[in-house]
Amino acid sequence: MKDSFKIESSEPFRQMSYKSHRQNAISPDHVAIIMDGNGRWANQKGRPRADGHRAGVENIRRIVRCFARYRIGFVTLFAFSTENWNRPEGEVEILTNLLAEAIDTQTHLLHKEGVRIKHIGRLDRLSVELQDAITNSVELTKHNDNITLTIAFNYGGRAEIIDAVRSIINLGLSHSEITEDIFEKHLYTSGLPDVDLIIRTAGEMRLSNFLLWQSHYAEYFCTDVFWPDFDENEISKALAAYRRRQRRYGKL
Repeated sequence: MKDSFKIESSEPFRQMSYKSHRQNAISPDHVAIIMDGNGRWANQKGRPRADGHRAGVENIRRIVRCFARYRIGFVTLFAFSTENWNRPEGEVEILTNLLAEAIDTQTHLLHKEGVRIKHIGRLDRLSVELQDAITNSVELTKHNDNITLTIAFNYGGRAEIIDAVRSIINLGLSHSEITEDIFEKHLYTSGLPDVDLIIRTAGEMRLSNFLLWQSHYAEYFCTDVFWPDFDENEISKALAAYRRRQRRYGKL
C-alpha cells in the first residue's frame, strides 16, 4: 500500500528534534500502524481494489502531519509484508508501482518538510531500480529530525529476526557475548526506539508478523474504521486510550 508520502498543508511542519517533544511520558514516542481495509473500502464503494490502495496512500500524508502536530517522533507504517507476495500478481504489481511512484514524486517534498525516511524489510525481491530509489531517499533525508517515517515494505518480523541471527553469526560472537543490546543492533530497526503503541485498522485483531521484537511491551488500539477513512479523530481516540493505560513492564 504505497503511493505518495505527500504532505499537503499551508502550515509547515515545526522543525524541532523529537527529543524536545517528549515533555509528557504518557505520550508515545513511537507509533506503528497496520494499515488494513483498503480492499474492503473499495468493495464497499463498488470500486476496484486498486482504488482502495490509492485512497489508502492518499491518507498517509494527512496522518503523518497529524502525528507531527501531536509531537510523535516516530511513525512506522506496515505497507507490504513478506506474505503479501502471495497475493494476485496484478495486485502485487500495483503495490510495487505505487511505491516507485511515491519515491519519485514525494521524496524531495518530505525532505523539505524535515521528515526522515527509513525503510525496513528485505530489498532482494525488489527491482534494482527500486532498491536504488529507496536507498537514495533514505540517504537524502537521513539528517532530518522533525519526524521519522519508517516504511515497512517487504517486511516480516520472523524474517527480520532470522536476518539478525545470521548477521550475528557472521560476526563470530560466542553465545555468552550475545545480549539483547547486541541483538537489537542487528535488527532492521536499529536506532529506532521500541514501539509504544500499535494501531490496527479495519476491525482486525492480528499482529500479522509485524515488529515482533520491538512490540514486546506495546499497547494496542484496534478500530473498525478502514485505513482510507482513518483520520485525526481516530488518532485522538488512540492516543486517549494510550494515556489511560498503565504500563507496568511486569511490575506491580
